[in-house]
Amino acid sequence: MLTRRTTFRLYPTPSQEAKLYEWRRLHCYLYNAAIADRRDMYKRWGISLTYYDQQNILPAFKEEWPEFVELGSQALQATLKRVDLAYQSFFKGLRGYPKFKSIRQYSGWTYPALAGWKALSDGENGKLRLSNLGEIQMRGKARTWGQPSTCTIINRNGKWYASITVKCNPTRETGEGAIGVDLGCQDAITLSTGEKVAKPDFILENQRQVKRAEKAKRRKRSPNRSKGIKGSNRWKRAQRKVSRLKRKVARQREDWAHKVTSNIVSGNSLVVGEKLNIKGMTRKARKGKRRRQKAGLNRSILDVGMAKISTMLDYKEAEAGGFYLESPTLKLKPTQRCHECWELTPNLLSDRVHNCQHCSCVEDRDVNAAKVNLRWGLGTDLHTAKRGSQASTPTATGGWKQVWEGKRQKPSVA
Repeated sequence: MLTRRTTFRLYPTPSQEAKLYEWRRLHCYLYNAAIADRRDMYKRWGISLTYYDQQNILPAFKEEWPEFVELGSQALQATLKRVDLAYQSFFKGLRGYPKFKSIRQYSGWTYPALAGWKALSDGENGKLRLSNLGEIQMRGKARTWGQPSTCTIINRNGKWYASITVKCNPTRETGEGAIGVDLGCQDAITLSTGEKVAKPDFILENQRQVKRAEKAKRRKRSPNRSKGIKGSNRWKRAQRKVSRLKRKVARQREDWAHKVTSNIVSGNSLVVGEKLNIKGMTRKARKGKRRRQKAGLNRSILDVGMAKISTMLDYKEAEAGGFYLESPTLKLKPTQRCHECWELTPNLLSDRVHNCQHCSCVEDRDVNAAKVNLRWGLGTDLHTAKRGSQASTPTATGGWKQVWEGKRQKPSVA
């Protein structure tokens, strides 16, 4: 069974909403307290606290602060697990040192198991029951429903959401075809058949609207914490307008990506793309004259949503029982290799037509790259290849399987 996530919009009553805000504030306090505890113990005594050390102190913590009792033990443990994962990522060099979070930056909390909540739904709308709060009306529809496993309560721009993961066996129809895919900025998706999917028009239109809204926001009095200046009410309204426009285009982009990838998977059981380092491709430019050009290129890459498209093709092929492969870009060099003779021809980024110097093949640059990916995929042993993405959708806190399987340890610090 796989794990899939569905997000429902919550519609709490005024009293329930006040309680949700209070619980979010308490979880934020616990998060900051856990970080402060780790910092102090290491600076004063040279002791590195673990997740188990802080988890085993929770009973005594709740006796000292009884307002945390109604939040639930497992939800509090999930908040401590967030702190632990933040430190693990720091030690691995994936992010900076964990910092304290303000209430504006703390989105919500997680129920890592079935305790403390229950989804009264069959996958379409329904209600969410939370302990010590009651039932909350929710709206949404899951493509495949199953056994709920975790629930994350999220507050985003004043609206409440419930992100529920379910264990299910998703299925999807597919064809017997095989196709190569090349992702780009000018044409979002280019297929080996010669078909091109252009960048959607709503992205450019939204960029113009956001640019006008941000220009209007700059005319208002912005907040300055160092000088003790609060943002004016006009600035707050302008900021809400900018956020609303950005959320709109994000939903449009996701809907567009779902439709395009579903159309590709429905007719092809083998889809071959290329492995792209999106994080490296969108890294800020170094000091030089072309920083604005690099910023524009980064914006174009992120507007298309290349990473999202690859992820969708991956898990949708897994649901259909097909294969999604990614060619090694650095080794294969699809934009320079000819799909007929397999020889390399150096091309500049401005060269949009591939002219092979060895076999005189002339082909569109992106179409040739898609055909190279397809030819590489057809030469791969599919019996040893990974069938789509069998990995489950990660939860907000993650790592709970290792926590539950591990032996409960006694606190090492009194």
